[in-house]
Amino acid sequence: MDHHAYRHALADHLAGAELPFAREEFASRLARVRAAMGDAGLEALLLTDPADIFYLTGYHTFEVSVHTALVVSADRRVLQVPSIETGPAVVTAEVDEILGYRWEGVEEVIEPLAETLAPFRAIGLDAFGAGLRFGVIRELQARLGAGRFRDDGGDVVDRIRIVKTPAELDCLRESARITSAGLAAAEAVIAPGVTDNEVAAEGARAMLAAGSEFMSLQPIVTSGRRISIIHVNHKRTVIEAGDPVFLEFGSAFQRYTAPMMRTAVAGRAGREMQAVRDLCRGLFEALTAEMRPGRTFDDAARAAEAVLAPQADRLFFSGVFGYAVGAQFPPSWVEGTGYIARGQPREFAADMVFHLPLCLRLPGEWGIGLSDTVRVTPEGGEPLTDNDWQLNERPA
Repeated sequence: MDHHAYRHALADHLAGAELPFAREEFASRLARVRAAMGDAGLEALLLTDPADIFYLTGYHTFEVSVHTALVVSADRRVLQVPSIETGPAVVTAEVDEILGYRWEGVEEVIEPLAETLAPFRAIGLDAFGAGLRFGVIRELQARLGAGRFRDDGGDVVDRIRIVKTPAELDCLRESARITSAGLAAAEAVIAPGVTDNEVAAEGARAMLAAGSEFMSLQPIVTSGRRISIIHVNHKRTVIEAGDPVFLEFGSAFQRYTAPMMRTAVAGRAGREMQAVRDLCRGLFEALTAEMRPGRTFDDAARAAEAVLAPQADRLFFSGVFGYAVGAQFPPSWVEGTGYIARGQPREFAADMVFHLPLCLRLPGEWGIGLSDTVRVTPEGGEPLTDNDWQLNERPA
């Protein structure tokens, strides 16, 4: 049978069988987004970011490199997927219509998508979002007119997504539990002579055994001098006596990720390492004190910068003290809806959730990283993860 017949046959048995939330949760999300569309003067949204599509429909799959699109209007959700994704669309998504196209025939997406969008005069796009292909938007604009399309559609969804519902917070707490189990298992095998791959493998095994789905980022493990290089990962490196070992893990539960950083030492931590740990903790306390409604992302960043200032010329820091997390897909668990950094004027709101990636690197020597995933409350930031903010010393 072809993919159309397959979709209908599967729907007879398993339609909606793997919806990640109750239909009422999706209805509530959709109502808020539609209200925001009305306020922005948009008649439809064309969404291609896998996380945005998941947020409004539940659709999820491990194959996120293919063209997938969701059209949201006042009364319909139309999901377009390739033939190989018709199964996930049927069992995981709450939509009004599924449009399939041959996986090998991506040019087939244009006509049905143009027909779906034709009634609307104001269509919001996420111009900087993942998955929006130049060829697709070029052809749609040629058929429908470029004037119909606006680039503020992503912001409409982001303003809703950044504030988590109770159901989302529950998923983040469960991810936090699984992430913690993975870190504990990984730290337990750290010793001189062990490779960073072996540490990562033990952490991954523990997270999968504890219930994690496929993760948005692989477990990150580096040691010694390699910690001083931002965004490298395990590469068969043998841990030496006295090396710090940096770990950053994030499990996925219903696609929600609560990451955490830890640093252990294959031996005893020296005074300088402990001093950098203390600085990380000071940054965390400055940030969480500011993470309450009425304060801005810029306020929190400036408070942290004041703590970092005495060491800012000596230690490398990325410049982003926190980023929003929630439901995500590979290649990242960064939600992209908000960043705690200088110049970001948005105010915190209750139930926003941020990962605070506080890793300080001494170039060419080592680094120390510790973090929590933190929920915004009226009293300040409240950790969802359970970091003890200590350097786990592993003497031989």
